[in-house]
Order: sequence, then C-alpha cells, then structure tokens
Amino acid sequence: MLLLITYDVNTETPAGKKRLRKVAKECVNYGQRVQNSVFECVVDQAQAVMLQAKLEALIDPNCDSLRFYRLGNHYQEKIVHIGAKPAIDQEGTLLV
Repeated sequence: MLLLITYDVNTETPAGKKRLRKVAKECVNYGQRVQNSVFECVVDQAQAVMLQAKLEALIDPNCDSLRFYRLGNHYQEKIVHIGAKPAIDQEGTLLV
C-alpha cells in the first residue's frame, strides 16, 4: 500500500530541530521524500503500523503533528503529479 506521511515539527528549539532530523531520517528508511515534509512510502500493513509507532515516539505531540494517508494498493490511479521533481516508480527496478 502507499502510505503518504506529512509532518510539521516545531523547530524553534534545538530539541525541535533534532526531532525534525530524526523524523525525516526514519521516513527516508521507508520511502521517498516528495516535498519538504512529505514522504511516499510503499509498505505493507505491518510496516505501516511499525513506522507510525516509531514516528509517534519521536515527536512532541504538544507542538508537533503527523498525518498518515493510506492510499491503498491501487494508488497509481489516485495520484496526479504536475511540475518539478519527476515521480519515481518505487516498485520498479532499482539500479545502483
């Protein structure tokens, strides 16, 4: 399934800047950044639950926020991309 994750981490303090780096680093482990605070992650249900728990543990819910959009397995029909940063086929062949 495609899991779209958006976050807003308060960076007014050094601790907030550290939380922001940790949230972004964890998201990179599961997917690709499509905008500054937006990640697309192709995961199964167990990975989605685990990732959500990890991210919830990293933020301060009093001043930060997370949003999870579960777009399902047929997400290709639900996404329209216009503009810079061409989309990457996350399920395609990875060439290194």
